[in-house]
Amino acid sequence: MQKHYHFIGIGGIGMSALARILLERGEVVTGSDIFESPTIENLRVGGAQITIGHNPKKMKKPHAVIYSSDIPEDNSEYIFAKKEGISLLHRSNLLAQLLEGYAPVLVTGTHGKTTTVALLAHILLEAGMDPSYAIGGYLSGPNSNGRHGKGMYFAVEADESDGSFLNYPSFSAIITNLEHDHMDFWKTEEALLKAFRQFASQVGSKKHFFWCYDDMLLRSLKLPGISYGFGEHADLVIENFQQIKWKMTFDLSFQGKHYRNLEIPLIGGHNVLNASAVFGLGLKLDISEKTLRKGFRIFQGVGRRVEKKGKAAEIEIYDDYAHHPTEIFATLRALKHALIGKRLVVAFQPHRYSRTKYCLDDFADAFEYADQVILTDIFAAREPPLPEVTPKKVVERIQAGGYNAIRFVEREKLVEYLASHLKPGDVLITMGAGDITTVGPAVLEKLGK
Repeated sequence: MQKHYHFIGIGGIGMSALARILLERGEVVTGSDIFESPTIENLRVGGAQITIGHNPKKMKKPHAVIYSSDIPEDNSEYIFAKKEGISLLHRSNLLAQLLEGYAPVLVTGTHGKTTTVALLAHILLEAGMDPSYAIGGYLSGPNSNGRHGKGMYFAVEADESDGSFLNYPSFSAIITNLEHDHMDFWKTEEALLKAFRQFASQVGSKKHFFWCYDDMLLRSLKLPGISYGFGEHADLVIENFQQIKWKMTFDLSFQGKHYRNLEIPLIGGHNVLNASAVFGLGLKLDISEKTLRKGFRIFQGVGRRVEKKGKAAEIEIYDDYAHHPTEIFATLRALKHALIGKRLVVAFQPHRYSRTKYCLDDFADAFEYADQVILTDIFAAREPPLPEVTPKKVVERIQAGGYNAIRFVEREKLVEYLASHLKPGDVLITMGAGDITTVGPAVLEKLGK
C-alpha cells in the first residue's frame, strides 16, 4: 500500500534526496518550503506536490511528517502534526528506515563527504551494481542527489553535524577527516571524539572500513579498519601525486599491489585522498581495477564543488560550497594551481554566526591563494545574530593575519559590485553554504548585457 510522506522544508539538499528516493519507490510525496528552486521543480516533475509557504491546511493527513534539524518546533506544520497525532520523523530516522534491507556504505567526516560519496555512487553505477544513494549535492551526469536502486549497496552521506550519523546501520564506511566543527552542537572535543569512536564501532565489516591516516585526530582514535593517505605508514599509500591543470594523476600501493597512473578530473590533494579511499573500497567490493580506472576518468564531479557556472566578457565564474577555513584554503590552493597565472577573485559569505565565531581565528590564513577577497554579510541560516560576530570582525581578523586584499560589500550590492569591478581574464569563485550560490549566475547575466 502506498504511504504518504510530507516534508517540511523539502527543498533542502538532504530532504530532497530522501523525497526523490520515496518517489522512485512509488510513494506519495508532498512538501512545503519558503522559496521556489530548481530542486523543488525537479521534485514536482517527479510527482511531488509542493506548496510555497508552510500551511497546515494544505497538508491533508500524511502517514508521516518529515523534518530536519533546521525546522524549529514552532513551525506551523510541525505543530499541526503533533496536535493531530501524525508520526513525526526526523530526516535521519527516515533514512535509517530506508536503509533496511540494504548493505549501507556510509561516508562521514568534517570535509569531503559529498565529493567522496558522489564518486562512490558513480563507481557503483559504472560497475553495474544498481545502487541506491543519498548525497548532499547533485551528482553530475544523472543530475540527482537521491536514487532508488535494486542492488544491495546504498551509498549515504552521513551527517555528523547534528549527531545523526550514529542513527544508521552500516556494512561499510569511510571517514574522510575530523576537525572541531559544529561545536555549537558537540560542545566539547571529548563528545565529538566519543561520537566518532562509536561510529567506527558500529561499522559492520571492518574489512570495508577506510579512514584517513593523515588526519592526526583520527589517528589518535586508534580506529580499526584500513587507513589511507600520503603517509608511508598508511595501509593504502598515495604516491607520485601531480595536478596538471584540471586533472590529477597519482599512484596507489595497497596490499602488495601497485596501481600506477590513476587519473581523475578533480583538483587538489584533498580530492586525491577522497579518491584513494573510494578506489580502495571499490577493490574490497570486488570491483575490477579496469572499471575503477574508467570510472575515475569519466567522473563529472558534483554540484557546488568548484562548479563552473559560465563565462562572459572574458571572465570565468565558479561556485563552491566551502565555508569552513580548511575547505576554503584547500579549494583555493587547488584552483590557483589550475588557473596558472590568472587573477583569482573570491566572493565569500560566512555561514552561521556560531560557526563564524568558532572559526574566526582560522580565517586569517584561509585566503592565502586568493588575489582579491570580497566578503559579504553572514548567512544566518535561522540563527539569531551574535552582536560580537560581524563581517567587520572577520575582515579585521583576516587583515591581522597579514592579508590586506579584502573588502566588505553588502549582500544586496554584491552582484552589482562584482559585475562592475571584475576585469577581463579574471576568475571569480563564489564560496559559502548560503544564498551566495545565486550570485554567479546573476553576475554572468549582467556581464552578458
